[in-house]
This record gives sequence, structure tokens and C-alpha cells, in this order.
Amino acid sequence: MAYKTTIGLEIHSELKTKTKMFCDCLNDPKETKPNVNICPICMGHPGTLPVINMAAVSKVVKTGLALGCDIPEYSKFDRKNYFYPDLPKGYQISQYDKPFCLKGCLEIEGKKIGITRVHLEEDTGRLIHPQNEDYSLVDFNRAGVPLMELVTEPDIKSAQEARKFAEELQLILRYLGVSSADMEKGQMRVEVNISLNKGEKKLGTKVEIKNLNSFRSVEKGIEFEIKRQEEVLESGKKVIQETRGWDDNKGITVSQREKEEAQDYRYLPEPDLPVHHFKTNELINKIKAEIPELPRQKRGRFKKEYGIEEKSIEIFVQNREFGEYFEKVMSEFLCWLKDEGEKEPSQEKFFKVAKFCANYLITDLQGLLSGDKIDDKDFIITPENFAEYITLIYEGKISSKIAKMVLAEMYKTGADPSHVIEEKDWAQIDDQAEIEKIIQDVISKNSKATDDFRKGKENAFQFLVGQIMAQSRGKANPEMVRSALKEILTKK
Repeated sequence: MAYKTTIGLEIHSELKTKTKMFCDCLNDPKETKPNVNICPICMGHPGTLPVINMAAVSKVVKTGLALGCDIPEYSKFDRKNYFYPDLPKGYQISQYDKPFCLKGCLEIEGKKIGITRVHLEEDTGRLIHPQNEDYSLVDFNRAGVPLMELVTEPDIKSAQEARKFAEELQLILRYLGVSSADMEKGQMRVEVNISLNKGEKKLGTKVEIKNLNSFRSVEKGIEFEIKRQEEVLESGKKVIQETRGWDDNKGITVSQREKEEAQDYRYLPEPDLPVHHFKTNELINKIKAEIPELPRQKRGRFKKEYGIEEKSIEIFVQNREFGEYFEKVMSEFLCWLKDEGEKEPSQEKFFKVAKFCANYLITDLQGLLSGDKIDDKDFIITPENFAEYITLIYEGKISSKIAKMVLAEMYKTGADPSHVIEEKDWAQIDDQAEIEKIIQDVISKNSKATDDFRKGKENAFQFLVGQIMAQSRGKANPEMVRSALKEILTKK
């Protein structure tokens, strides 16, 4: 029997701020020593008073604006009461009915996924469970770190959609600079609410999946839970509303506890913090002005401005610094044309050079980088030199073989390509007589291939071209080689 799947996401992201949410303790995710960045405020000692970190508020509002949310004039913090070892106060300062951001959306492959709210709270501590021991340890360094929570509408219909939403949100958070959103380090955590029904208007019983710390886990966890709930319903039983955890090793969800409702947390307004008023649009407009070009906008602009393939565009969008380097190279190419006295190139020529540039960056240069980043201090090829390099290839002044050798040398030394070519004696051979001399020498040494070509075997021609290029150490002009070789072979 076909069931309709309904999915909503709750995504927590630790914000990149200097200090914690309500105190002056450092927000340092790299700290390895436990319980170093703590104080009486984030440890919830009696008599302490929290103070709002306005940098964190600004980052939440920036995220909301980037996602098309409304920013209510009035917001407040609340106490969310529950007891757990990693929650030192016995309650979490969060937001309940008056969050900072409401009613946004994020478009995934042409489909708009509604966003119910984006609110701000403090993170909990971290529990450590030593292997083969019957006790747990608590590290409170993370307690009180600004934590942004985004809640979607139940608009997601598949595991793949959920994964794409989380991936795109991570990218947006990084573009905004509000969070590193590294899932492996726990800086971004995804929780899934999922239900199945037979197509009725009323949704099925909701089950929450926690412990999803990778995009793969999000996708696999949802796929498993859909199958599990289908089997429960097909057997005539009812799905229980509960919280389940994801066991990555076994690839299954496991029951943890019955799902809490809002009343279980006994929300109440935080008495130690003032309500927040956005009395004018001045602050909102200031934050809005800080929003950079976002991934979706960048994809459209790259397609329109450079005409490169979608796969290449996605690489440049995913690797922001790589995309910026590509644009600097193309800008240098235009400057070079002007220096040469050429006006703006035709769109056809510009697109062709852009594809050349993208291909060499993504294949050859990325191969040399071997996982390193293009903005590392050890990377010394300037955009100007790379633009010159691409121009030499585009104009046929160096062969593809020489091009790889030149790029490797540029990567090691940072030298400009013309200097490398001159120093290494890699200049292309364009002299007709010299090329014909090499061809004659190769033909004399490969009589069988010559005979095979004359018998109609085209592969023999490519073999001879390869031999000629090898003998010239890749320096012979490939087009001149093909033309001269064909003329010599058909004469005899």
C-alpha cells in the first residue's frame, strides 16, 4: 500500500562568535581541555545574571533575512525546563512563542520548502562516555555557546530532499559567515520529524530521529524510518509517537523515549533578560546590507556571465574561494585583452575561454592541490599568471602536454608561464621545415604504421602523431603536425 511521507527538519547550528551567548567565556570549538571556558554564569550558579550577546542576535537575524523571514518587532527569551547532566542550570534559555525570525523559505531544485521559525538559544554541555566504563563525564566548555535553531514546515517528501535542504543550508550559513556548520565537529546537528499516512488530510503519528551527524545519516536514517513505519502500519499496528536515535554502525533507528510535548518543558518567560524590540528598520537594513551573494544567486550569475557547465558552477559555488579565484582569472584575461589593444571579446569567445579556464582549474590545478585550498599561503600562482597560462593554451602556443608541465612548474615556483617556457626551452615549434624533418625521421623508424595508414587504418595515423609529439618533447605544434603528416603520407 502506498503511503504519503511527511518530513520536517529541526537544524541546530553553533554560531561563530567570540564569546558565549550570555557571558564572556570564550566560544572556542578548538579547545581540547575540558571545563576550561566556563564561569559562574554559564554554569548556572545562584545569583548570576545573563547578558545577551548581540553579535549572536545579529547573526540569527542575518540568517532569517537571507531566508526571506519576517523579523517581528518584539522578541523574547524563555526558559525551557528539563533535567539532564549536560544542562547545568536545569533549564535552557531558548525562545518559544516570540522568536527572532518567522515564515521564510529555502528553494531546493525549484521547490520551496517553508521555514516556520529561526530562533536563538544556548547550547548544552557535552557528555563523554568512556569505553567499557559504567560512568559518564561532562565537559561544559560548550555549555552556553550561541545555538541557532531552524524549524521547517512539513514540506519535505523524501530523504533526498531532506539531505539537499541540509546541504544547501550549510552552504548558506558558511556564505553568511554565521557558522562553520561542520557536522563532524557537532557545529551543525539535524533532527528529523517524520510521519506516514495513506493520503488523508490528517498527518500520521510523528516520530523524531536524533543523532544525525552527517548528510549521509540524514538520508539513510529517513529511508530506514520510512521502511520501518511502513512495516508497522502494514502489520496492522500503530506507530508510536517517540524519539528515536540513529545507530550509524547498524544502519537502524532505535527507540530512546516517548516524545515530549511543549507543556512537558514548562516554558516561561526568562525573568533575567529584557524583551527585544526592533523599533526601527535601521538595524534590520544594516544587517541586510551585510548579506553577500548567496549560492542560488551565484549559480544563476555564473551561468549567465560565463556560460560554463552546471557541474563546474557547482564546484565553484561549493568551494567559494575557488570560485573567487576563477573570477579573478577571467578579470585578468579581460585586462590582458585590453592591453593587447583588443576590445571586449564576443560572448562566444569569452564563454570558450571561461570553459577552458574552468576545466584547467578543476582538473589540472585541483590535481596539483591534492586537497589543499587555493587560499592557503603556500599557493603562489597569481590570477594574472593563470590568465596568461590559459591564454597561451587557448591561442595554441603550447600543447596540452607542455601545458601540464608548465602548470606543475608554476605551482612549485610561482613563476609566470612565459618565463617557465623560456627557461625550460618548452617553446612550441612552429617552423614548418623543422616539423617536417621530425616527421620524416619518425616515418623512417615506423614503416609498419606508415603502411597500415595507407591501407586505411586511421589508428596508425594517431600512433604516428603521438610518436612525433614524443620526439619533439611535446613542443611541435599539434595542428601543423597533423596537417604536414597527412600531406607527406598521401604524397607517397
